[in-house]
Amino acid sequence: MGTVPAKQAKDEFNSIVVLHGTWASLYSKRVELALKVKGIEYEFVEEDLTNKSEALMRNNPVHKKVPVLVHSGKPIAESLVIIEYIDETWKESPRLLPQDPYERAKVRFWAGFLHQQLFEAMASVIKTDGEAQERAVREVHEKLRMLEEGINSNIVVCSILGAHKVQEEVLRVKFLDPEKYPTVTSWVKALIELPLVKEAMPPHEKLVGVFQLFRARALESAAA
Repeated sequence: MGTVPAKQAKDEFNSIVVLHGTWASLYSKRVELALKVKGIEYEFVEEDLTNKSEALMRNNPVHKKVPVLVHSGKPIAESLVIIEYIDETWKESPRLLPQDPYERAKVRFWAGFLHQQLFEAMASVIKTDGEAQERAVREVHEKLRMLEEGINSNIVVCSILGAHKVQEEVLRVKFLDPEKYPTVTSWVKALIELPLVKEAMPPHEKLVGVFQLFRARALESAAA
């Protein structure tokens, strides 16, 4: 486990903010982006998920996954939960989520949709080949059509679609078509062009390497 040099953040209670994550995790990057938008300084702890640290296991004993935010010595797990916590704790900074309860509930719903349905459909494309992959691609497009009609642009979109160019390069499958999904495509393009988002997102070539390795291992496992 290594710690990326960073300023330690202290809030009004003089407490330190620490984020446990990995450079390749888009969910970790979602939280990093939230912290940057809020202007919160933090210490980033780079986790090796093949050799998880004692701190990670202690702070997230249920899922044992990243990201985990530790604030005032108290751990918070799961990216959307962390974003809500950040929004509610640093209220004077720019809002990450809508203040209206109904609009906020819609964001929670679509964030769950992105994570559970769209992400799983995209993961199936990575793990399969041939006819099975074609079915998975059709499933992705079905989910994108639903997303086009329902979601409002917000920070949670970056966790799944921010790396669409990487996915398309590795899989040679185009997901975001501006003719089919003009709203989603324009939102994603606007988001990834923001300086803070560019700073938070992992390098393109490194992500390509990770996706290629993940796909090779998945196909190898399926063939065994």
